[in-house]
Amino acid sequence: MGALLAVLKPLAFVNSHLLRIGRGIGVVAVALMVVAILIQVVARYGFNNALPWPDEAARFCMLWMTGLMAPTAFRRGGFVAIDTLVIMLPKILASVLSVFLLCVSFVVLIVAVQIGYAEVTGFGGKFATASLYVPGNLTLTEWIRVPRSWMMMSMFVGVILLALVNVELILRSLISVIGGKDDLPGIPDIDMAGAD
Repeated sequence: MGALLAVLKPLAFVNSHLLRIGRGIGVVAVALMVVAILIQVVARYGFNNALPWPDEAARFCMLWMTGLMAPTAFRRGGFVAIDTLVIMLPKILASVLSVFLLCVSFVVLIVAVQIGYAEVTGFGGKFATASLYVPGNLTLTEWIRVPRSWMMMSMFVGVILLALVNVELILRSLISVIGGKDDLPGIPDIDMAGAD
């Protein structure tokens, strides 16, 4: 159990800090998404002139918000789950089932990391968005279209963070199975997700 805790504690520390940064960026992404949508609503219904870029900007922000916030929800137990079987099983069997399901999830996440990498570096990542531009230099005299790979990077980053959280949850479950639940480091703000 000491070896598992020695691996878990630094991983929990890294996850806590990475996810805190991700939540901060995710909050900014939500705010920018709301601003883009409001601009589009005002332009479309106030001035009868729909703009081409707010839809893509809002989608871009939504993807990044999802990729950066989902790992926090996963770590805090905020995902929707059907836990009827787990509640009906004896505690030790429920813990073993939990470890098994987390291992299956890890395999799925490894495949998703490969898919995310292929999306970023593959054929589709070589294209650019239709109407979303960013400055190409500091003087703002040149503007370039946002590459699609920047948008798809949200999936790649999000799945990597989910995999890190998954490994942490596997270690936590294994330590709990062998009786070390009291030695586990806490997950910050876990009560915010409504998990017990």
